[in-house]
Amino acid sequence: MFPSRLTSGYQSFLNGRLARERARYEELSASGQHPEIMVIGCGDSRVAPETIFDAGPGEIFVVRNIANLVPPCETDVETSFHGTSAAIEFGVNALKVKHIVVLGHASCGGVAAFANNAAPLSKRDFIGKWMSQIAPVAERIGPPTDDRQGWIQKLEWAVVEYSLENLMTFPAVREDVEAGTLTLHGAYFGVGTGVLFIRDPETGRFAPYTEDC
Repeated sequence: MFPSRLTSGYQSFLNGRLARERARYEELSASGQHPEIMVIGCGDSRVAPETIFDAGPGEIFVVRNIANLVPPCETDVETSFHGTSAAIEFGVNALKVKHIVVLGHASCGGVAAFANNAAPLSKRDFIGKWMSQIAPVAERIGPPTDDRQGWIQKLEWAVVEYSLENLMTFPAVREDVEAGTLTLHGAYFGVGTGVLFIRDPETGRFAPYTEDC
């Protein structure tokens, strides 16, 4: 049976948002989507970009995976599947987005699994293999300190940095950034506090959002 939480939510959508924004949905159906912003976030159910940024339909092209990771661009596309890379290709080459935001967050389960050397959840260990790509990132920030939570937060921030660096390995992304038609951004959401941190592109530091950001 289809989950009752979803059917009740859909009924609320029919009577609420769809009723209020029917013209917007009809326009999107007829003309297609043209979002200027792409957000690469984590699949964590507590960190929904559309909710955090109060976005309406068609405003944000959202891609979510474990720990908001962007792997480096690879040439071996014949024998592998590249979901995140395909989304980047579509967002940049087809939608012509003007901004890409990598959105990290506090209490990230994927980062914690790596930091704690968690046991595999299955024989295939998809999560372990996926998160293993941040091993050099962890080495870069150094070993854990007495302030373990602070160290994990640094690792979460460093994962955002890693993803931003890897975005620049995609030729289309690099070309658009260098042409000034695409800007990359880093952000970090505090799940318990609701505070959004914005990465300063000059210093690489994350600071709480203010109206001057």
